[in-house]
Amino acid sequence: MVGDSKITGRGGSGPGPSRGYAPIAGYERFQLLSGRFRRAALVVATISLGWYFAYVGLSAFARDFMGRTVAGHVNVALLLGVLQIVSTFALAWAYVAYARRRLDPLAGELR
Repeated sequence: MVGDSKITGRGGSGPGPSRGYAPIAGYERFQLLSGRFRRAALVVATISLGWYFAYVGLSAFARDFMGRTVAGHVNVALLLGVLQIVSTFALAWAYVAYARRRLDPLAGELR
């Protein structure tokens, strides 16, 4: 098909690392880009899911702690809930800054 980016290696038959991949997958710069992206995605996913499950776990098993009043009618649960939202935006901002600095230049080289 026109524009199909999948190019099979070795005639398209048999096992091998090049089967089903575009030729760019073997380039050192592409592998560097891929590794950086995977590490960043793993870090972002680990932090966000860890923080989320910590909040859910505290909500389920530490009700007394989450119910403590911080100021006025604001309790720990509300404060941590707001911090969930703030940390999500902060993590997204940090990833965008990382991508602009470390991923986009490599992707631009490969184009």
